[in-house]
Amino acid sequence: MAKLAFYTNESVHIVVAEGLKRRDVKVITAREAGNLGLSDEEQLEYAKKKRLVIVTHDDDFLSLAATFEHAGIVYVHQQKYLLGELINNLKLLWDVLEHEDMKNHVEFL
Repeated sequence: MAKLAFYTNESVHIVVAEGLKRRDVKVITAREAGNLGLSDEEQLEYAKKKRLVIVTHDDDFLSLAATFEHAGIVYVHQQKYLLGELINNLKLLWDVLEHEDMKNHVEFL
């Protein structure tokens, strides 16, 4: 089974990706991928092609999840966690879940 790899969209602070990388978690940001300004549908399609789980604060992805196949979505309300807490929670997901566990699944943190 394959480990998770995350894709943070524009709504997620860059510090989250940096913190995950320091913990040896595979993550790419929308900025690094050259995807700033893409529509949510395009972001979802990019992540699916690359087998990346989208991490987002954007609740528009919740309705898209019902109509699009995807590699997984982690939705986090923007004010729920401090950045360090979010990084730790994502690291925990990475530790316990495999790629197949997240296919067409939405995880609410």
